[in-house]
Amino acid sequence: MRHVLGVVLAMVTGAALFLAAGWGVAEITSLHSRGAVLTTTSGLAAYGAVLGVGLLLGILLAVPAISPVAAGLPGIALLGWSALLLVSTRRATRLIPLQGHSFAAGFASLLTSGVLVLVGAVMVVPLFVPSRWRRGPAEYDYNDEPSEIGLIR
Repeated sequence: MRHVLGVVLAMVTGAALFLAAGWGVAEITSLHSRGAVLTTTSGLAAYGAVLGVGLLLGILLAVPAISPVAAGLPGIALLGWSALLLVSTRRATRLIPLQGHSFAAGFASLLTSGVLVLVGAVMVVPLFVPSRWRRGPAEYDYNDEPSEIGLIR
């Protein structure tokens, strides 16, 4: 059940990376290119979106109770997309969905700048940690063990 929840979290993480981080990067880039102050409401919202995605990734990477699938699947997808960028830049950028929206432009910026390679490499690390694949030790229940001398604990 933990790994099924990990697959659901992987889909949420992928959507957050594409939508929130893509929009945040596009908005920050847009504000910066116009010479606008980044402490405006939209600038702070963009930073908040990127920060939220970063916190989500940090939680998925650091909490041992969460399945490694939650961070690993989107990480593999990012690494694969980045490898496709090396082979065919046109195909990799054409595969970005919802091309007309700002979050797609931000995601393309993350892809072409190499940030997604770094993020993907970090996200696959939990897949190679054996202890992340096992459930943590359950709390010991003293009532399940028979008492040898008849005393009840």
